[in-house]
Amino acid sequence: MPWLEREPGSLYYEVTDLTPPWVENPGTVVFCHGVSTTHGIWSTWLPVLADQYRLVRFDTRGFGLSTAPGAGFPWTLDLLVEDVLAVARAAGAETFHLVGESLGGTVALALAITHGDSLDSLTVCSAAHRGGSIQRAGEWRAYIEQHGMEAWSRMMMDLRFHDSGVPAPVAEWFHREQAATSADSTLDLADLLLSTDLTAMLPRITVPTLILAPNASPFISLEVFLEMHRHIPHSELQVFADARHGLVCSHGATCAQTLKQFLARRRLHASG
Repeated sequence: MPWLEREPGSLYYEVTDLTPPWVENPGTVVFCHGVSTTHGIWSTWLPVLADQYRLVRFDTRGFGLSTAPGAGFPWTLDLLVEDVLAVARAAGAETFHLVGESLGGTVALALAITHGDSLDSLTVCSAAHRGGSIQRAGEWRAYIEQHGMEAWSRMMMDLRFHDSGVPAPVAEWFHREQAATSADSTLDLADLLLSTDLTAMLPRITVPTLILAPNASPFISLEVFLEMHRHIPHSELQVFADARHGLVCSHGATCAQTLKQFLARRRLHASG
């Protein structure tokens, strides 16, 4: 299991390379997940993309098998951007396609703004560019302090998925992963998100950009996704019906196919 030492602590990542030998110079896709999830959230994307791309998943700092820094850690968006770049370099990718969801999508936007020359494309899922537009997250601290992470996770499942939105084993796995995550990381990163506003910098994004939006996220309104689309030059927006905030899990294969078609249209198969 690959580990990348990144002070303080380490990041866990996995490289899946099933590309056949006749695919020359396959591109690399790096996946960056959001608050209180883990790299497993991308599992149903892999079969769709693995015939053409090297796939790199990692546990965002604070979650899963990566180090959780604890209370009082000085989180910054720049640190999370550098984590993504470090994972990509460790996986041997000079440039790469970046897919980020929720917090990971906000990190991906920041990376595209500051390190656009590292990207072949950008895909943003269920993510906001300005934290003031995110609903409900400000209520988490009081709820978790009173009820704990297990009860918070139960509450969050209804916000991430419609009833029967995912098969029962998937829902059970998701709840277990979410309930086991660090409360400090969850709350401190929610605060970081709420204080972020990238609006004025979005026009600096010049890489081909795909925005994947659930039609019924309780956290981010469709207007926010439309605003992002208007500000990022030549971006494409795909809205998914019957989807809440957990779009990349509930509609993973469909999202992956949408990305694959986007990259084919933009002729973005190969990367460095």
